[in-house]
Amino acid sequence: MTRARERPTLEAVARRAGVSRATVSRVVNGSTSVAESIRDAVRQAVEEMGYVPNLAARSLVTQRTDSIALILPESATRVFSDDQFFPRIVRGVSQELEAADKQLVLIMAGSTASYDRVERYTTGRHVDGVMFASMHGVDPLPSTLARLGIPVVCSGRPLGRTNPSVPYVDVDSVQGAADAVRHLINTGRQRIATIAGPQDMVAGVDRLTGYRNELRDSSRRSIVAVGDFTRESGAQAMRQLLLDDPHLDAVFAASDLMAHGALRTLREAGRRVPDDVAVVGFDDVEIAQYTDPPLTTVRQPIVQIGREMARQLLRQASGEDVEDALILPTELILRDSA
Repeated sequence: MTRARERPTLEAVARRAGVSRATVSRVVNGSTSVAESIRDAVRQAVEEMGYVPNLAARSLVTQRTDSIALILPESATRVFSDDQFFPRIVRGVSQELEAADKQLVLIMAGSTASYDRVERYTTGRHVDGVMFASMHGVDPLPSTLARLGIPVVCSGRPLGRTNPSVPYVDVDSVQGAADAVRHLINTGRQRIATIAGPQDMVAGVDRLTGYRNELRDSSRRSIVAVGDFTRESGAQAMRQLLLDDPHLDAVFAASDLMAHGALRTLREAGRRVPDDVAVVGFDDVEIAQYTDPPLTTVRQPIVQIGREMARQLLRQASGEDVEDALILPTELILRDSA
């Protein structure tokens, strides 16, 4: 019978390197207080013996898990939909965490029960920090974690607070929406509608605000239907808008998926885009290039949002000061739909 190979211990590594067990522990846990020559000897012994640290024991010593959670309060269906918003956020976050040798813990919480589990998990200090994206309503969990001393960063301004206790990374959705509507006005459109995003999310609120601000300045009236950022909600909202104002000649949709749904409804209704109705979206996800016609849209730097969230979180975890609000710019991308 073959005997399993015994796992090398700290003591064995210390004997091989000719140092104390405590010195090996400090080197393995990332201490820089040990002389470089001794660190090299310990690393060589670790490599030669195939030593793997006991992560549970190291966590007890360092009070760190080297894991960071990204919480998405959405269903798996929504997270893995074809708009590529969430995968781009995850890509940006993972790029920064990988560079920092941290583990990403991705948590989807699309129901009340699952969110309760998330709260127990994160307040139990199973991770070194928490990032939130796609938050709905006034969520007390980020502030609760911050009060417990757990580093927290949100994607998007948390609703319900003007002086946030939790740092956040966002884009200037108000300005981005205003740029889209101004483009429609400058191209001669008179009856400009919007398919707004959900009003329990800061992106939905801010993009509707930008739309209304720009129309008010041009003395045009608002024509509003509300969707939930999905393609089907955009199609349904477009049907409602055509009933509300059959003579509308432009629509600004607060997401590219909703704009895609709107294009389908307009085609079914016999409206030509952009000849009869101009359409502008928001996000500039991949589908915007392949709609018929290709979609004019407001680009937000989604991967960069994820990277900046992770950077802010890592700075907090290192004890550095971070900005309360980091606002990234948007860019209007002109294609054939408007």
